[in-house]
Amino acid sequence: MISITKKTVQDLEFDTILQTISAYCNTEMGKEKVLAILPFKNKNELLANLQQTSEYQASFTNNNAIPNHGFETIFSELQFLGIENSFLEANSFKKIGHITETTTVLVKYFKKFSDYYPELHKKATEIALEKSITLAIETVFDKYGEIKNNASPDLVHIRKSIQIVRGKINQSFGLALSQYNSAGYLDDIKETIVENRRVLAVLAMYRKKVKGSVMGSSKTGSIVYIEPETTLRFSRELADLLQDEREEIVRILKQLTNEIRPFKELLAEYQLFLSDIDVIAAKAKYAVKINGILPNITTEKRLFFRDAFHPILWLTNKAKKEVIYPQTIELTQDNRIIVISGPNAGGKSITLKTIGLLQLMLQSGILIPVHERSETFLFDRILTDIGDNQSIENHLSTYSYRLKNMNYFLKKCNAKTLFLIDEFGTGSDPELGGALAETFLEEFYHREAFGIITTHYTNLKILANELPFATNANMLFDEKSLEPMYKLHLGQAGSSFTFEVAQKNGIPFGLINRAKKKIEKGKVRFDKTIATLQKERSKLEKTSQTLKEEESKAREESMKMEQINAKIQEKLERYQELYDANQRLIYMGQKIDDISESYFNTKDKKKLIGEFLKMVEIENSKRKKITKKEKQEKEKVERQVKAEVKVKVEEIREQKKEARIKKKEIEDTKPKVVLKVGDRVRMIDGKAIGTIDKIEKTKATVNYGIFTSKVSLDQLEYIQPI
Repeated sequence: MISITKKTVQDLEFDTILQTISAYCNTEMGKEKVLAILPFKNKNELLANLQQTSEYQASFTNNNAIPNHGFETIFSELQFLGIENSFLEANSFKKIGHITETTTVLVKYFKKFSDYYPELHKKATEIALEKSITLAIETVFDKYGEIKNNASPDLVHIRKSIQIVRGKINQSFGLALSQYNSAGYLDDIKETIVENRRVLAVLAMYRKKVKGSVMGSSKTGSIVYIEPETTLRFSRELADLLQDEREEIVRILKQLTNEIRPFKELLAEYQLFLSDIDVIAAKAKYAVKINGILPNITTEKRLFFRDAFHPILWLTNKAKKEVIYPQTIELTQDNRIIVISGPNAGGKSITLKTIGLLQLMLQSGILIPVHERSETFLFDRILTDIGDNQSIENHLSTYSYRLKNMNYFLKKCNAKTLFLIDEFGTGSDPELGGALAETFLEEFYHREAFGIITTHYTNLKILANELPFATNANMLFDEKSLEPMYKLHLGQAGSSFTFEVAQKNGIPFGLINRAKKKIEKGKVRFDKTIATLQKERSKLEKTSQTLKEEESKAREESMKMEQINAKIQEKLERYQELYDANQRLIYMGQKIDDISESYFNTKDKKKLIGEFLKMVEIENSKRKKITKKEKQEKEKVERQVKAEVKVKVEEIREQKKEARIKKKEIEDTKPKVVLKVGDRVRMIDGKAIGTIDKIEKTKATVNYGIFTSKVSLDQLEYIQPI
């Protein structure tokens, strides 16, 4: 059972988180529920709620989107159902029908996809579906929310009568309109509507000529609106029928209300269920915005948040397109307390708030922005002392208020407490306040509480170094620029860089030296040692980061090379298969040519058929039976390979063509050798070398040893003698 104070909620800005989540709700009831969220007191309920939110979040990325859960609240309808002899209006039944239908759809959906949403299905199974509610409403109302004509036998009769009477009214009015219009008694507009009745627009001078009931006149008095006498009787009959219709509708609504009344509690459950789904959906949508996940929740006392982001800062910086730095922090039974030190504006307070807020969010059923390998356990109490706590109302100074807060910590702190204190010990004399803060820290330590504090006090840094299950930490700073790196480093205290920051901001060096002389040399040396260590640590961090980047690049290059090699090997195998297939076809072609030549010489058909069948059987014995799908796949691969080979062949041909053109251009620039008998020559682009035996005009006879050839002199090139 977790205990949390209003102050902790304020310190960690938990209300801001709830305000953001409430904006994602579809219903007012859902918004109210979100704004009232507090940490769960029951562990099983918390784990179920977290899992439900995680399942809903997963629905945004899979193909099984959860149906809409929006609804209008029925609080007033439920109150009326609790009052005897009361009845609901048509709009109320529309809302009840919608809530019932939406609940039914969701419950059935979660049942159908229970493998995807086990916890949501488990929640849905708690709801009992009642078909008779929907059936009763659908018997009376149509899909537009209007009462059906056949809602009761009497209503059928009344509405038929109304239709007939309206027909008679229109008929009689039409006759009157035609009669008086022909007589010239009517204005140009002829007719209008007054009190839902059709009336004649009679010119005032003829008002006594038209028999009927005066229903009014125009502003100028030039037109008098008269309902013809012939329609009056039907209008009265229509009014009586409409009254009968209203009375029958009231009777039907009373009857329907009495049918629905026994399900008052069930309808309240439906509304509660849908509002719970609305809250879960809103938390899931918020989780998507902040990259929230459900980390592992363990029974072991270990808080390990890896790459944890402050959710408010995440959304703010994302909107401004600014960088936000994650933090990694770990608290275990052997490392329960962390003392963070270092200069102001380095991110100490944000780190403190991030851990506290994420733990509070998680224990309130909200997913958090951390790495998937993060884990934590559940605390019984979260205590905070963050920010300026001056209380004007109670006439307390900052330090008095903090002491009062520490007294509360001492009363409540135990082994299942997470305490977070910002600027521990400030507000009083550094020596005295530091000593008291040291005592408080020792007390928290001995009670085995888990906690994170930020401080500038040297004695607290020394104490954290001396206590076995506590550790120092610092926010890294750039050793040259003294700019914050917003990265938490565990295991080493941080310097406040007091004099270094002063020097950077232009304070004269002489004044800084005078200030150094005013404090103990041991403190200066201690702070200087810490500062030096931090600078060295910063250098090592940068070197480590560079090496990691280079290692990552080398790994990526290695993977690329492996992928390229695999692709090359795959292509070679495909080309080999294509080559083997083509060689087989060439062999078969040669074989057929041999058989054809044998038949040409012998004319032996029997031998021809025998040889051909033998060849076919040999080839078929090499074939493997494959399915139609496999054959199509194989043909597809072959087409791809052939297309690739064709492209490569075209590229080679183009390269050869370019080489020939280039060579010819070079040859053209060289002085032409006049060929004569006895010169060693070869054809351009040829390889065989011969000797010119005879030249006749533009042609030469070239002797290649085995044969001679007559070639144009332009196609020959001179070969230097060996």
